[in-house]
Amino acid sequence: MQTVQNHTAKRHDFYRNIHKALRALMADTLVRVGKLDSNDEQETAAALAQVQSLCSFTEGHLRHEDLHVHPAMEAVTPGSTHAAASEHPEHVLACRQLSALAHEALAAHGELRADMVARLYHQLALFMAESLHHMYLEETDNNAVLWASYTDMQLVGIEMAIVATLTPEEHGMSMRWMLPSLTPSERLELMMGMRNGAPVQVFCATMEALRDFLDARQWELLAEGLGYESQPLAA
Repeated sequence: MQTVQNHTAKRHDFYRNIHKALRALMADTLVRVGKLDSNDEQETAAALAQVQSLCSFTEGHLRHEDLHVHPAMEAVTPGSTHAAASEHPEHVLACRQLSALAHEALAAHGELRADMVARLYHQLALFMAESLHHMYLEETDNNAVLWASYTDMQLVGIEMAIVATLTPEEHGMSMRWMLPSLTPSERLELMMGMRNGAPVQVFCATMEALRDFLDARQWELLAEGLGYESQPLAA
């Protein structure tokens, strides 16, 4: 196992927040499938839909890295993306196989469905293990290349270019799994940026949606830091 790098200076890390979201979504999905009552149609449909959402969201994340992050790395250090980029096609294939298995399990019944759900659980666990290692390499090796060649403002520019291409579904998934997974200071920083850059209605809607995913102390810290008071949203 590689040793975690000691970051002597705080640099902008655009992997941090989205990778926290992905880890949270993967962990939640794995646990949900692991305890699934496959005889309960409603519970099964919801859990398998989350598997497919995870797969779609992960594919989109890989695509954004291929289009925005890897070219920036190759421009300054040719060959630096080989390790991460070579794994992306394998992860895309794994996502599609998981999504197909979830679809097949939903259509099955009885013992056949139970067996397929058990198989899905094990495949999800393997996919998560491989993804966790992949994200660690990006956060260490890829960031080393990026930090050596780009200023923080340039890195923010790359991140904003990705954000600008997100579909409404991708943005919703990002916020849903990212914000509850951040530390209080990271969450406050992100929501301050949204308050300053997004329409008031979007900011307020996001804040109110967060109530369902934060505990009382987390909500209190965020609201106090933003000076936010709940307000009814316009119809």
